[in-house]
Amino acid sequence: MTIETRAVSADEADIRLDRWLRRHFPAVTQGVVEKLCRTGQVRVGGKRVAASTRLQPGDAVRIPPLPAAPAPKPDPRPVDPDAARDLQRLVIYRDDGVMALNKPHGLPVQGGPGIVHHLDGLLDALRFGAPDRPRLVHRLDRDTSGVLLLARTPGVAARLAASFRGRDVEKTYWAVVVGRPQPAAGRIDMKLTRIRGIRGDWTAPALPDDAEAVTAITDYETLDAAAKRFSLMALRPLTGRTHQLRVHMDEIGTPILGDSKYGSGRSQVEGFATSLHLHARALRLPHPDGGLLSLAADLPPHMRETFGALGFPTPMAEKARRY
Repeated sequence: MTIETRAVSADEADIRLDRWLRRHFPAVTQGVVEKLCRTGQVRVGGKRVAASTRLQPGDAVRIPPLPAAPAPKPDPRPVDPDAARDLQRLVIYRDDGVMALNKPHGLPVQGGPGIVHHLDGLLDALRFGAPDRPRLVHRLDRDTSGVLLLARTPGVAARLAASFRGRDVEKTYWAVVVGRPQPAAGRIDMKLTRIRGIRGDWTAPALPDDAEAVTAITDYETLDAAAKRFSLMALRPLTGRTHQLRVHMDEIGTPILGDSKYGSGRSQVEGFATSLHLHARALRLPHPDGGLLSLAADLPPHMRETFGALGFPTPMAEKARRY
């Protein structure tokens, strides 16, 4: 074995160096990667770098002798055929690198305590003949429906994740809230913090001296209203904090209909579905291969029913468009 230099491919843009090395040399542990970077045995462009360095296409990576035996690839996880067909029907866009779903209300994106059935456990059903299993690049709450983006290759996953980190993704949510916000449109700039309790964690407005507070910003606009009882809102989060939209709307006095966690006891209204009325309506983002990608998702059944009862228009989602 000898020292070699490998060039980073276009599909590997923005991947961390440690993940890139472990992809090419699966037998190498994270501890070994850290030591190789620390001692300068692995270099990028001739320079010492940290294991967390993000690579760009064409970067020359110096690699010392490493065990090259690939780790065996796990077989695709078996997915019930009926569940696979149901999942495939949720696809609203697909190309060689990107896929988007209209995630239904109530489906968890990932597993956790007491969660056995979740989207991440079903992703092998969405290979559509591709060698790689699709990867999640962002999250939606279990009770939030709407546009969910997946990457079909590791390189695309890294580039999409960079877009979300850099706020290059425009997100629009629709929500039915109890009451009418004053003013009807504006910006909520309210720092949030995580509170840990015996019955689970939740998000809350941060106190001025909270060292763990994080910035959370939401633009909102009232699209329609039913007297003073309910409003249809367009919510555009400029940051991506856990439960940000739910906390922000509750704090301005208009909790999201059906939000039993943050609704201050006002979100459950007799005659309406008790499910959360929050829907990721649209995403607009740079496509990894160039141009922009615009995605939109139709409303879930419980929100269509509420829209009808309140007289709100229920336009069909525009078809996905790349331009």
